[in-house]
Amino acid sequence: MRVLVGCERSGIVRDAFRDRGHEAFSCDLEGVEPGGKWRDCHLYGDVLSFLGEPWDMLIAFPPCTYLCNSGVRWLDRGANRSRMAMMRRAANLFKSLLNAPVEKIAIENPRMHYYAVDIIGRRQDQTVHPWQFGHGEQKATGLWLKNLPLLQPTDIVEGREQRIWKMSPSADRGILRSVTYQGIADAMAEQWSTES
Repeated sequence: MRVLVGCERSGIVRDAFRDRGHEAFSCDLEGVEPGGKWRDCHLYGDVLSFLGEPWDMLIAFPPCTYLCNSGVRWLDRGANRSRMAMMRRAANLFKSLLNAPVEKIAIENPRMHYYAVDIIGRRQDQTVHPWQFGHGEQKATGLWLKNLPLLQPTDIVEGREQRIWKMSPSADRGILRSVTYQGIADAMAEQWSTES
């Protein structure tokens, strides 16, 4: 299966699919992060520019800064009109990914602000947490799905904490908060690889 993992710098989801024998590529405007077994399978550029190729599955992690509820504070500061324009651009990118000419699609994002939901046209199909896939953290993650089943939990963990929410401010905080948990990536690759 040919899989495009859009807006992914870490390569975690790409590697999970590659480890199962799929032709998977990550894609991002930024360079790929150090590490990762399949670093040479990263496409540099706008994910939309690669959608003309024949892909069997698209999994995308578009930036959530102007889409999610936790980013609402950005809408109330200073130049509100430009921030709303940024939300509209982000929501239109999300909608373009969701409506891409690919048979199977999964788009990931946190709980969305209702303005963004209005533009996209629907809410997520499923919300998952890392604690359902072998990690002790809470982090509500929405999945918008097309022709894919809901992810089934693989390893429910006790002792859940809000580590992501409590993360200290730093220059790379946004990047660290957005990295996909290995257990979720493995579940995507395992469960969605068997879908015909």
